[in-house]
Amino acid sequence: MGGKYRITGDKYPRMRPSRRRGRLVVVVVACGAVLGVAGWGTLQLIDVFTGGGGTASAAGSKTCSVKASPAATVPPAALPKPAQITVNVFNATTRSGLAKTTADELRKRGFKIGEVGNASAQYDKKVPGTGVLLGPASSLNTSLPVLATQLSTAERRTDAARTGTAIDLILGNGFQALTSQADATRALTALTAPRPEATTKKDC
Repeated sequence: MGGKYRITGDKYPRMRPSRRRGRLVVVVVACGAVLGVAGWGTLQLIDVFTGGGGTASAAGSKTCSVKASPAATVPPAALPKPAQITVNVFNATTRSGLAKTTADELRKRGFKIGEVGNASAQYDKKVPGTGVLLGPASSLNTSLPVLATQLSTAERRTDAARTGTAIDLILGNGFQALTSQADATRALTALTAPRPEATTKKDC
């Protein structure tokens, strides 16, 4: 090209749009920096007004740490002593004299003995295990656990329609002997001993 549009030397005309594009990039970067600083400042304000004791979540809630405090001693439930429990001993097996010998052993261990004899038709020769402990509903967490220390493998049952406080020990086909007196005594001691109970505390 010639005339006034002739290009000479090593200088070229610059395109104006490139300068505008550079300014736009600078503006975008500056806005991002401002928004980042503003967001950080907002989180700091949230931490100040919430007491700084927890970590703010995305929903604005605060997490709390849970610490276990030393175990507290829980007194045992009021359980009756063997001398306060009346036991009826019934034999549901074909072995004669089993109810009497078992009742005599329970008497030596401090229990009161009520009726002794053969089991009713409902249970006679129908108890495959070692035995069944049957009592009123009120005995579930009182006298039943105490008697169960003497025959730990026996099944425990309650009858809501049953009256009185006596418990039936119905001996089954699997019965050989009561739990040894030493083991029964340890089980009874553990049953009536205070139990530790751990408590938790929230630190927010």
